[in-house]
Amino acid sequence: MKTDIQIAQEAEMTHIREVAAQLGIQEDELELYGKYKAKLSDQLMEKVKGNQDGKLILVTAINPTPAGEGKTTTSVGLGEAFGRLGKKAVLALREPSLGPCFGIKGGAAGGGYAQVVPMEDLNLHFTGDFHAITSANNLLAALLDNHIQQGNELRIDPRQVVWKRCLDMNDRVLRNVVVGLGSKMDGMVREDHFVITVASEIMAVLCLADDMADLKKRLGRMIVAYDFEGKPVTANDLKATGAMAALLKDAMKPNLIQTLEHTPAIVHGGPFANIAHGCNSVRATKTALKLADYVVTEAGFGADLGAEKFLDIKCRMAGLKPDAVVLVATVRALKYNGGVAKAELSQENIDALKRGIVNLEKHIENLQKYKVPVVVTLNSFLSDTKAETDYVEQFCKDRGCEFALSEVWEKGGEGGIALAEKVLKTLEQKECHFKPLYEDGLSLTEKIETVAKEIYGADGVSYAPAALKELKRIEELGMREFPVCMAKTQYSLSDDQAKLGRPQGFTVNVREVYVSAGAGFVVAVTGAIMTMPGLGKTPAAYGIDVSDEGVITGLF
Repeated sequence: MKTDIQIAQEAEMTHIREVAAQLGIQEDELELYGKYKAKLSDQLMEKVKGNQDGKLILVTAINPTPAGEGKTTTSVGLGEAFGRLGKKAVLALREPSLGPCFGIKGGAAGGGYAQVVPMEDLNLHFTGDFHAITSANNLLAALLDNHIQQGNELRIDPRQVVWKRCLDMNDRVLRNVVVGLGSKMDGMVREDHFVITVASEIMAVLCLADDMADLKKRLGRMIVAYDFEGKPVTANDLKATGAMAALLKDAMKPNLIQTLEHTPAIVHGGPFANIAHGCNSVRATKTALKLADYVVTEAGFGADLGAEKFLDIKCRMAGLKPDAVVLVATVRALKYNGGVAKAELSQENIDALKRGIVNLEKHIENLQKYKVPVVVTLNSFLSDTKAETDYVEQFCKDRGCEFALSEVWEKGGEGGIALAEKVLKTLEQKECHFKPLYEDGLSLTEKIETVAKEIYGADGVSYAPAALKELKRIEELGMREFPVCMAKTQYSLSDDQAKLGRPQGFTVNVREVYVSAGAGFVVAVTGAIMTMPGLGKTPAAYGIDVSDEGVITGLF
């Protein structure tokens, strides 16, 4: 069996100008990065603003397991299937983070015959967007420390610096560091921290900004520290906004690539859904809607994280609404939730399937709370039996969902036609009355508790004293109206990754709270989730290499 990278490397790609032509984009409306990558120009995005919007389809999934679900693979295959049905479709996806590529997660280009290419470029440096975000983030950090060193006119309290440096690599030893060691000229000694680039507020700002003016407004109001009186100090106060915007000028432009079947794919932005809002950029999604009749997008990790944030943060801020949601699951993952060991998932086990399907059930219930029609798809594996798939199909139909098997990993677009037809049927026959889960006017604690109870199924929420104190300060600063962005493990509906299925009788523990004033939301950090991942005992980096001929191997 061929690996994902072998399939991608054997693909015959079409010149990006021909891919763009499918969407009516002229070559002079592209900024080319070689033959197979391009950025969409500001002129193009301005030109298509008056076009009618296409249909927006969100792809999400059950909680991820070691058995695999295939959300991005399904998204890509669905886009390819629309193309095979003669529909004008485009994908709107997130860019992968470098860190997980060398850790345990691997790349994020899809899999099998449902991938976006060039796969190696996408998973590594791509068009440099993440490097621009890293540079802008760390420029702000440098200006902050330099301001303190040069007399501290803003009276910044070094004990209340909240801006963290970032790096797009898993590196646990950078979570907590001391900077300024050495002589007096080396700066003030203080504790500092690193987050992975996708967790930087600048990533969130870039993904939520409508245009350059909006980007600069959001960058300027980011809070970097508090002064000795407890008043916030912003990037504008440090005169950092213009320089950061200059670094982000090109990164603001969405990227265009293609699937293995040459379906256009707009790939832009990449915040993690377990520690950030987990969606591709608003600019990419809105532009895609103006260019095609059907837009397939995705949100990171399980529906309790990515879909909740897509619906409660991105859609709220950008005025978007999905016309349908595709919820991805696998028989193997459902049996894993039912207590079956990974090594035994290939054996038929209806009893375990019945125990584990409660995870899927909860995600269906959650999505239906947003008044959106749901299509459930099972990513097909050879080990799945008819009895197992029949049981899942009937389970979904009993809950008012369309159902389809997906074979896109093996067959590409052809294997997604059944799913595409069910999505089209849903779009034609079921209305969407989308409404966010909570109103803006609720207090921040009420919003946190609404998500915890309604989406996770918790009995309640407990707060560390420092978290309660920070919530009070944020509301006093006039940011009560902000939505909440929950930072939580992706592996469980609870904040304990060991609790599989549909946990009950648990409390969500909020240990830390901070405001992302530029992005426009409040982050509540729960359980043991980290904003700077570490590498495992056997990182994927061990298996990655380049041949003498320049061919990359081991990148999956």
